[in-house]
Amino acid sequence: MQESFDAFVAARGSSLWRSAWLLTGDSGLAEDLVQTALAKAWPRFEKVSKRGSFEAYVRRTMFTTYATWWRRKWRGEQPTQTLPDRETAEPHESQSAAIRLDVQTALATLSPGQRAVVVLRYFDDLTETETANQLGCSLGTVKTHHARAIRALRGSPLLQMTEPEDAR
Repeated sequence: MQESFDAFVAARGSSLWRSAWLLTGDSGLAEDLVQTALAKAWPRFEKVSKRGSFEAYVRRTMFTTYATWWRRKWRGEQPTQTLPDRETAEPHESQSAAIRLDVQTALATLSPGQRAVVVLRYFDDLTETETANQLGCSLGTVKTHHARAIRALRGSPLLQMTEPEDAR
């Protein structure tokens, strides 16, 4: 059992972390979320693996844990505003990093429920029904959160497409 659980974590851990990072917007908090979800799900590994997808079970555990975290009044440690500068080797890497930062900042403006829906729908490629099942809410709630999130993201100045200087 331990070996197959370790194999699962090795194979799917980075995908779980990516989803957690998109939800939390913080690398350390994402690691904590994945570890908490895996710790909660591990005792049921054998039983759930026999019945179906253990990954779906872990993801559901991760999203419900995230939901309980954002419902708490105290948010824990807060990151500092100023981060040390990092140099990149290539100019396109800094542009790509800027785009990632803009997406992360825009996602952070959404409510936790809206962010969870966007992450599940676009980054984890789930249908509306699968998203509702994953979050334990109604299909109408998913549609409402989705519509409001898309409206907010489309209106975000961070995500406005600009014409490259070469095209001008």
